[in-house]
Amino acid sequence: MTATTLIGDLIGSRGSTDRRALHATFAAVLERVNAELRPPTPVRMQVGDEYQGVFASLGDALHASLTVRLALLPDADVRHGIGRGSIEVLSEDPRVEDGPGWWAARAAIGRVEQAERRPGERSLRTAYVARPDTAVLDPAASSEEAAVNAALVLRDHLVSSLSQRSLSVLRGLLVGESQRDLAEALGISPSAVSQRVRADGLAAIIAAHDLTREMP
Repeated sequence: MTATTLIGDLIGSRGSTDRRALHATFAAVLERVNAELRPPTPVRMQVGDEYQGVFASLGDALHASLTVRLALLPDADVRHGIGRGSIEVLSEDPRVEDGPGWWAARAAIGRVEQAERRPGERSLRTAYVARPDTAVLDPAASSEEAAVNAALVLRDHLVSSLSQRSLSVLRGLLVGESQRDLAEALGISPSAVSQRVRADGLAAIIAAHDLTREMP
C-alpha cells in the first residue's frame, strides 16, 4: 500500500544533562501524537534515539513532526524525514515494514543532514521525499515535493529562532488556546503575547501549518 512514513532522529541526546528526563518527554509526546492522530502504524521509539510511524496523510505527518519538535525545544531537537511510497510488511509482525515509502523517509533524513552543512539551510530539521511507485517521473509528485520542502525550510528557520517564551506561545496557539489565556498562563500581558505573535512570525507559522495540515 502507498502511505506517508515518518522517521525522527533525536539530536545530541547523549550530551543532555538529564537524558532520562529527555527520553521521558520524548515518549510522552509520541503517546500524545498517537492519541491525537491515530496513525495506521503508531509512532514508536526504535533502537537508539530514533522513532518512526506511518500516517494516514501527509498533513498528519507534517503536524506530527512540528508537534514533536516543539515539545523538545529548546532543550533538545529532532531531525525528521517524511516519505511517500509503497510499504510492505516483511513478516507476520506488522511492525516489520520496508519498501519505497521507508526508503523515501530515510532519503529525507539524509537531506536534512546535508542541509545542516549549508549556511542557508542550517536550521532545516524536516524534509519530504515523494517516491513514485513507477519508474516514470510523476510531475505532480515532484511539484508537491518542491512546494512542501520550500514551506519546511521557512517553517524550520522561524521555529529555530524562537525564544523559550515564544515557543510556549506557539505550542498553546497550535492546540487552540487564546492569546488571553496564554498571557494569563505565562504571566504576561495580552499585548505582549500579540507582539510576540507578530514580531516572531508565529502567525505565519500557524497559517502555513493550517494549510499543510489539510494535505492528503
